[in-house]
Amino acid sequence: MRPSLLDPLFAPLVALPGVGPRMGALFDRLLAEPGRPARVVDLLLHLPHGGIDRRSRPTIAEALPGEIVTLAVRVAAHRPSPPGRSRAPYRVLVEDETGDLTLVFFNGNRARLEKLLPVGEQRFVSGRIEFWDGHRQMVHPDRVVDAAGLAAMPLVEPVYGLTEGLSARYVARVAGTALDRLPSLPEWQDLAWLARQRFPGFGPALCQIHRPQDMAALAPESPARRRLAYDELLATQLALALLRASMRRAAGRVNVGDGRLVEAIIARLPFALTRSQEQAVSDIRRDLAAPQRMLRLVQGDVGSGKTVVALLAMASAVEAGRQAAMMAPTEILARQHHERLAPLAEAAGIKIGLLTGRDKGAERARTLEALADGRLQLVVGTHALFQEGVAFKDLGLAVVDEQHRFGVHQRLALGAKGAAVDLLVMTATPIPRTLVLTYFGDMDVSLLTEKPAGRQPIVTRAMPLERLDEVVGAVRRAIGAGARVYWICPLVEESETLDVAAAEERHAALRQVFGERVGLLHGKMTGRDKDAVMGAFAGGDLDVLVATTVVEVGVDVPEATVMVIEHAERFGLAQLHQLRGRIGRGAAASTCLLLYKGPLGPVAEARLRIMRETDDGFRIAEEDLRLRGEGEILGTRQSGAPDFRLVRAEIDGDLIAAARDDARLIMEQDPTLTGERGKALRLLLYLFERDEAIRLLRAG
Repeated sequence: MRPSLLDPLFAPLVALPGVGPRMGALFDRLLAEPGRPARVVDLLLHLPHGGIDRRSRPTIAEALPGEIVTLAVRVAAHRPSPPGRSRAPYRVLVEDETGDLTLVFFNGNRARLEKLLPVGEQRFVSGRIEFWDGHRQMVHPDRVVDAAGLAAMPLVEPVYGLTEGLSARYVARVAGTALDRLPSLPEWQDLAWLARQRFPGFGPALCQIHRPQDMAALAPESPARRRLAYDELLATQLALALLRASMRRAAGRVNVGDGRLVEAIIARLPFALTRSQEQAVSDIRRDLAAPQRMLRLVQGDVGSGKTVVALLAMASAVEAGRQAAMMAPTEILARQHHERLAPLAEAAGIKIGLLTGRDKGAERARTLEALADGRLQLVVGTHALFQEGVAFKDLGLAVVDEQHRFGVHQRLALGAKGAAVDLLVMTATPIPRTLVLTYFGDMDVSLLTEKPAGRQPIVTRAMPLERLDEVVGAVRRAIGAGARVYWICPLVEESETLDVAAAEERHAALRQVFGERVGLLHGKMTGRDKDAVMGAFAGGDLDVLVATTVVEVGVDVPEATVMVIEHAERFGLAQLHQLRGRIGRGAAASTCLLLYKGPLGPVAEARLRIMRETDDGFRIAEEDLRLRGEGEILGTRQSGAPDFRLVRAEIDGDLIAAARDDARLIMEQDPTLTGERGKALRLLLYLFERDEAIRLLRAG
């Protein structure tokens, strides 16, 4: 149960005065999540992203064009729109001892403006100064107040992310009301650490940001914002530490045998393992032999051989007489893993099966029966693997591919399918070290840093879209020499429909050039149709595959050696790198053409330059973090990533390791969070909705 002290913060926003059902619905659109309305805490943690400084108080003569100023003026005259010219603006002439200024109102209501700006009276107007036809003017002043209004007017106004119908001024007013509801909370941070960082308390930090006294309070580096970001980081790191402790507490079992199956598979591989693959396999076998449960992340760039490492890990579990399961995020990827692993597994005498949501009837029943009685030793599948009807005889190892596409809940659900299940998660998205600590703080990490022997570097070139005819000619020559080509269509916007339309249009145009041997693949196709197109491309029945980003992860056609990415400037670095990783998977030289529409902005230009300079995924990930922040690296809507509202990894990177160290220290000193600081830390976990960790504490 959440402590009653926090109840005012978790009350719906409509409970605040001034927020009726209509405005409540707008706040829901801005801040709510499925199944629950916007709450007081959601607004308090919805920090402003900037501010308007109204402290500049020059005279009219001193006011510079483009500046936001607050002027003390006397109202001299009203000049309504001339009769019959309702579109002409309503003008009000104001003055001070140094000059005059025209206030301009479009569609101005005469009665309202005469009441707001009575002739002969002093008023204070705040807004942006412009020059028009040689005269100073202010179009639609932001504020027009008398002396009493000026005394109440905030001189630094916070600017918030909004939705249609909400104004920044209204949101700031409601945020002020929410601040008044903030209970007095005990300090959960180490006092010496706070003093060293010069961080304010939690409540004062929120006040400094929502009621700023100067622009410095709203800066990303402000002590107030950094304090709140550190709170969120500590809540996450502590929750991960509690998750790790609870999984470690559940006693593990030895999941490694005599090595015969592992050796049999290695002997059948057409290549030698790289040094980092050997190290990863060694790390995993050591974990599997230990009495604690394994929690390991294998992070490797595209084409670095993670799947083989996973197979050798699963073979170790089978050697010990247990079963292993590998979960992939998509049907295409699950089937591809199964096709690739089956020959190696079966040659070593391991019975392997496939289970996806598409399996029906007798086929599904046979697979489930073989899993339940232990005849199937290894199974590859989608999230269908952890549905209720799936039972294993003795699951010993769960492998989760593309971890960032699965939530923590899902990885726990798969681990709960057996007694003392070891967990291996893999990602082909290179993640900078700071983000590994943030999102996978409960895991040990193995890095695959080399490409398998024989792989050639990919030549990457950037070309303007105006040279499309040249590109089509180059593709024609490549096909004539036996190449297969991916043609990736633009990410139009966050719209599957528009992306598909762009792909269909390009597919039709290329078929006129290359005939029937051009295929189309996009996310709105059925699973069977996708498999059929990929099969035709992999089998050589198609020369060109026009696709949306559905080919981004895992699809493996070694014969494909050319990739064209249209409108490359619209893609993030991580996505460009993932897409490029679909080629260069065989021994032949490969080429990637990045087609862009100019003029390029500085960020897009930097992305394309980095893509030309390197194919090192870890360097690309670091550059990506610098250019865009963590959302781009982990994917904007990936459920596995903690839902950070305040942390900005490119600014708060130095706080991540500190939060992890602090969480580790807390777990050593007060693992049940029952001491004085521990009780305050429980409030922190509830506040940032890391309640799962509290349940783990109670479960013991």
